[in-house]
Amino acid sequence: MVEATRKQTALGDVAARQLAIATRTVPQMITITPRWLTHLLSWIPVESGIYRLNKVKDASSVQVDCSARDERELPQTYVDYIEDPREYMLSAVNTVLDVHTRVSDLYSKPYNQIGEQLRLIIETIKERQESELINNPEYGLLHSIAPQQRIRTRTGAPTPDDLDELISKVWKQPGFFLLHPIAIAAFGRECTRRGVPPPTVSLFGSQFLTWRGIPLIPSDKIAIEDGRSKILLLRTGESRQGVVGLYQPNLPGEQSPGLSVRFMGINHQAIASYLVSLYCSLAVLVDDAVAVLDDVEIGKYHQYN
Repeated sequence: MVEATRKQTALGDVAARQLAIATRTVPQMITITPRWLTHLLSWIPVESGIYRLNKVKDASSVQVDCSARDERELPQTYVDYIEDPREYMLSAVNTVLDVHTRVSDLYSKPYNQIGEQLRLIIETIKERQESELINNPEYGLLHSIAPQQRIRTRTGAPTPDDLDELISKVWKQPGFFLLHPIAIAAFGRECTRRGVPPPTVSLFGSQFLTWRGIPLIPSDKIAIEDGRSKILLLRTGESRQGVVGLYQPNLPGEQSPGLSVRFMGINHQAIASYLVSLYCSLAVLVDDAVAVLDDVEIGKYHQYN
């Protein structure tokens, strides 16, 4: 009987936790990724929101001479430009955040409610930005590849031979391969099977597999359909006539290049609204700046739940 009394009067864990302070985290969100593509692109500010891509009409028509003939017989030539160059308009990714002032007033310790809401929305917008850079039907990478820059796998699975052929298409200072993480695993399996495990390189404090010294950069924004995907190889930078990202500088409420947060006011229901906007686009300066390996077999793939 004494033992039973002791058990009833002892303070239990459930009751004790009522006086304890729990260590809290900020909200975690599984859809946030490193977004390596946006880190590796060269970004060009577009003050007017329009980027005009001027090109030479016919490079083969430019005549030069290296013979030892009399200088009076030098060829006469000039470089002509296309008359209707393509113009890239910046695309907008935006949303409006609504937060009840009662919530932000009463429940902002230890973390600011508005700050955390904005952080998660900005992360989501930047994830959408990377997807648009790859998949947008007007300017995305997968829709900006010249027909001669598209190849298919020899065996279905991604092999070292396939990546070598991509390098032959983007041989002028290739920057990086871009592919789904599952495709990287499939390529690693093929390399291991052939006895040529790919080395790694450290970028941004992370390790990446490489092939011929070129890093394999993962992005889950490259679609997988019926167990097949694509692998891209890019050259970046305006000075290299590569792929460049475009953004609008000096926005009101700018939080990072091309992204702004603006307070829109409080309505009669005490709802505070914030406009979050991001303006960007992408341009492939010359055709051989990017190539793609189509119909890459990578096996089964499971989406996030």
